[in-house]
Amino acid sequence: MSIVPNIISVVTSLVLVILTYKINKMLNSRDKANEDAETKSKAIADGVQCLLRDSIVRDFNKYSEKGFCPIYAKESIKRAYSAYKALDGNDVAKELYTKILEMPEEEK
Repeated sequence: MSIVPNIISVVTSLVLVILTYKINKMLNSRDKANEDAETKSKAIADGVQCLLRDSIVRDFNKYSEKGFCPIYAKESIKRAYSAYKALDGNDVAKELYTKILEMPEEEK
């Protein structure tokens, strides 16, 4: 009769070891998925920031050649620059943005 408690103890220990292994495996898988999601999110933010900067540079070149920047274009550029800054854009585009806002809004 003393063998039954020993068997129960061994079986309980095995179940706990298996459960611990499965839980750790599941947690590691979740951590890896979170890391992958963070990496992708950062890449998307960097890509959008790059596109916004490119848009500001392109608009600066376009409206500098024309010598003026219409109000509707300035509003669009303001939104692009605001999003650029929110994505931790550096001051690469700030000077161009400022120059665009200083341009006249109508052709002379």
